[in-house]
Amino acid sequence: MKTLYLLRHAKSSWSDPSLSDQQRPLNGRGKRNAPLMGERFRERGETLDRIVSSPARRAHTTAQFFAGACGFPEQDIMVDADLYFSGGGSIEGVIRNQTDEVGKLMLVFHNPDITSFSNSLDYDLHIGNVPTAGLVCFECEIERWGDFTRDATRFAYFDYPKNPSSGVVSD
Repeated sequence: MKTLYLLRHAKSSWSDPSLSDQQRPLNGRGKRNAPLMGERFRERGETLDRIVSSPARRAHTTAQFFAGACGFPEQDIMVDADLYFSGGGSIEGVIRNQTDEVGKLMLVFHNPDITSFSNSLDYDLHIGNVPTAGLVCFECEIERWGDFTRDATRFAYFDYPKNPSSGVVSD
């Protein structure tokens, strides 16, 4: 059994129009929500073996804040360009290329890819929008990431900063 976590980057800043899309940083809310989600993750007793992030600054910074809050070594975060608006096939490629000793994998990337990919993994799942810093978890009944298929994957949970059932209030 493998576990796949899909984390959307936290809220980014649009205050500097001279920055490219990949250079945009997190805004204040993003800097609060990314570690908040990492703390919730840790409080659920969950751990990670690997975090792979889009190269975009907002995604990588989200991964760093999340990692710091949940106890994952920030220096071990990997970056993969195939998570920057490359579509479902590229996302599956990133998953299938993971080493087999990785049991719990988190990918940090962007909408609309994260919402469409999440919905494609479970035929009964209908998430309208994964909000910024939203986390979708799937259990994969596989021994090797190379065997990853949608048919062997089932939805486990969905959390996000303003989730009323989380018990945490966010602005």
